[in-house]
Amino acid sequence: MRAFVTAGVVIALGVGMWGCDESGYSSGSGNPTSPTASASASGVVTINVVAINGAQSFSPNPSTVPAGQMVVWHNVDNITHRVVLNDRSVDTGDLGPGTSSQPMAIAGTGGGQYHCSIHPEMVGSINQDTSSAPLCQGPYCD
Repeated sequence: MRAFVTAGVVIALGVGMWGCDESGYSSGSGNPTSPTASASASGVVTINVVAINGAQSFSPNPSTVPAGQMVVWHNVDNITHRVVLNDRSVDTGDLGPGTSSQPMAIAGTGGGQYHCSIHPEMVGSINQDTSSAPLCQGPYCD
């Protein structure tokens, strides 16, 4: 009887692992699915709002952002902040403790200086990386 139960467990485990095999066939329609939120978040640069401490108020500071990349400010401090680019092209609105801004595009080339409008001594800067992307090589390049 013990051999019979052991064989049953081995078969059940084998069938369970076969169902989890990533190389198996899919019963889907073959159409690609849209990316999940976490996949799209990988294209966003996060700058942390750390504390009221001059140029040390943001991390990293300065921040280098690839051209065309979106930026999110995340408040890791325990009080409310509001990040504004000095040219007023970006305004996060009030960011309570633990909250993040919406992803925002930094216009122009070269980035910009920014500050907290609630605590003006908090200053930071963004340097945009405008180096060109490597040329596409291969059969799918236009």
